[in-house]
Amino acid sequence: MNLRLTLRLARILLHLLEGLVTCAIVFPWVGTGRRSARIQNWSRRLLAICKVTVAAPSGAPALHHALIVANHVSWLDIFVINSVHPCRFVAKSEIREWPVLGWLVEQAGTVFIARGSRRDLRSVFKGIVAALQMGARVAFFPEGTTAPQGTVLPFHANLFEAAVDAKVQVQPYALRYLDANGALHPAVDFVGDMTFVQSVMAILASGSIRAELVRLAPIDAAGAHRRELADRAHGAIQGALG
Repeated sequence: MNLRLTLRLARILLHLLEGLVTCAIVFPWVGTGRRSARIQNWSRRLLAICKVTVAAPSGAPALHHALIVANHVSWLDIFVINSVHPCRFVAKSEIREWPVLGWLVEQAGTVFIARGSRRDLRSVFKGIVAALQMGARVAFFPEGTTAPQGTVLPFHANLFEAAVDAKVQVQPYALRYLDANGALHPAVDFVGDMTFVQSVMAILASGSIRAELVRLAPIDAAGAHRRELADRAHGAIQGALG
């Protein structure tokens, strides 16, 4: 391991330690607004350590109260979105097992759902509806897993029902990561048997990464079927990514 990579890894570990202290000591005493501001700032600094620059979001205006759905490429996705528009996330339970970072995203308000668990799905669904009804911005990745860049897997429709029940709109986000030449960045893909630690090391060892987030037109959930919402969101994201 070269000196530059070692130093960047050390910076990440120190940043994670700062996050642990903030979650344990500060979060219990601050309100939602100040917590969101700290999550946004911490996410931006994490991305900077990873040499990820987030381009100014393009597309439609961001809704402050909506169900946000996005394509899923990497563990970076949560922090890219949070660096621009802090959300309460719903994520697969495997993320909770990530070293240190899993605990941090849980403390930031992420709700975990076990794949294939109907009991978990019902409980999480009720929580999403309640959070949306209280005015929160809730986000999830309807593919259910990460996919190679340039690919958008079919969307699971179940959680789209929360937008119908809570009477809020669905806003799709399209995410991609580019290298210095404007091509899809090969180091970002987090698929197959790659572990979280291997993914972190691949990103730290790579060159600069440009993250692009495109906010797409909101989809009205009133009277819609969850499958219709999932298909329309999928089509919008796939179209934006070309």
